[in-house]
Amino acid sequence: MRRIWAAAAAVALCTAGAGATRAQAETARGGPAPIAWGTCTDSTLKSHRAECGYVTVPMDWAKPGGTKIQIAVSRIRATAPAAKRQGVILVNPGGPGGSGRGMATVGQSVPKKAGAAYDWIGFDPRGVGASKPKISCDSKYNTDLRPPYVPATPKIEDEWHTRTRAYAAACAKNGGDLLRHMRTEDTVRDIDSIRQALGVEKISFYGFSYGTYLAQVYATMNPTRVHRMILDGVVNPTRVWYRANLDQDLAFEKAIRVYFKWLARHDSVYHLGRTADAVEKTYYRQLTALTAKPAGGRIGPAELTDVFLQAGYYIFGWDEIARAFSALVNKKDPAPVRRLWDENRATGDGTDNNYAVYLAVECTDAAWPAEWKTWSEENWRIHKKAPFETWGNAWYNAPCRHWPAPAGTPVRVDGAKAPPILLISETLDAATPFAGALEVRRRFPRSALLEGVGGTTHAGSLYGNACVDNTIADYLTAGVLPGRAKGDRSDKQCKPIAKPAPLATARSAERAALQDLIVGR
Repeated sequence: MRRIWAAAAAVALCTAGAGATRAQAETARGGPAPIAWGTCTDSTLKSHRAECGYVTVPMDWAKPGGTKIQIAVSRIRATAPAAKRQGVILVNPGGPGGSGRGMATVGQSVPKKAGAAYDWIGFDPRGVGASKPKISCDSKYNTDLRPPYVPATPKIEDEWHTRTRAYAAACAKNGGDLLRHMRTEDTVRDIDSIRQALGVEKISFYGFSYGTYLAQVYATMNPTRVHRMILDGVVNPTRVWYRANLDQDLAFEKAIRVYFKWLARHDSVYHLGRTADAVEKTYYRQLTALTAKPAGGRIGPAELTDVFLQAGYYIFGWDEIARAFSALVNKKDPAPVRRLWDENRATGDGTDNNYAVYLAVECTDAAWPAEWKTWSEENWRIHKKAPFETWGNAWYNAPCRHWPAPAGTPVRVDGAKAPPILLISETLDAATPFAGALEVRRRFPRSALLEGVGGTTHAGSLYGNACVDNTIADYLTAGVLPGRAKGDRSDKQCKPIAKPAPLATARSAERAALQDLIVGR
């Protein structure tokens, strides 16, 4: 989801001294009141001594005097000396639909103590998490065994049409009036209200994944309000959103092949195949078996695909997914896969909030094809090249065909007037393909693009890759960016986040024995 300021002392004075005056002036003009900060109830934020509060904004920005909603915000104050402070930095984890109030803690992961110069501001976007109201449509949507993703028969296709149409109908019934005001521009205006409520003239912004699109639109609409921006996992603003999902399908195929190759390299541990092709055949053979008979009555092909999808996003869980799949294949034990599936889906009232908001934003930012024929033809065409995720992605987004709120027209992103910003992407990032980072680099002529060469991790900054994280620290400290390279390419290259080592390949005999127990060898 993620400018050089000449005088840090002046920044500190603006933030601390003139902030209240600006906030009072903007409040007098109908802007938001200053935030009434209080104690956070979230245990993690509380342990970091964060403060929490709300910013009141219009539900409908075209009717600022109408119904109001509340945006939940958090703050962890700067600890650097006053002369070195750099103002505020907002953080968004992506989604759309990701809760960001806990992201105020991100600053503590920036090396060289560079984060200490900022007040770190987390926020739950409208409709999300602790913001009020919180959107929920049908909390039980993903609680039951689902049909296979690939609509190999008319019956499977009809089942998915019924499900996705019903979810959209549930949103029409339960989503409330806010569903009509969930476009990216609405959240961007909320972000500027947070700026006003904080009493500052400029903000910095750290956006991950979809958060990079929020940043692009904010910088387009408010270029003079931007201090610094870090965009990690860069969204292509020309592909919003139907085309972006088709792009993802092709990119996930490449990423999962990298994972299959890694599994093959460690066949002595996992016993899933000695080549990437062999592992791939094992995977699809298992999907076929689960279509005929779901494992344990709960894990079918859709559930297994979703577990493996995590490996396409991040390398961090590669070993755990491999061990679980090995247990399913080699021991006929579905329990580890079922545990991973259960961990990746929340249950209980309101737990579809992330998904409901995802759809509320993506279905209304731009129009989706109304005719199923268009979806069917394009997804079958891409499925032939990229069978791993194509139909799973299609059904995930299919409620947009029936969405109960009208779609608008995306903002044309233009960073010509924006200050220098830092873009970050790994080459084979599947969720936000690298072509998007190049497109944004073209649109923001003062930006610099850092590439994790050959990596598949999505939005993985501040995970200990020194080449990446030190670049972030230097930029946050002094606005220093890598030099802009000639041509349509990245400006700085780093090694990607290192692939994990399977437990059984570690030198420790105890860990090897544990792995033997897990895989039953």
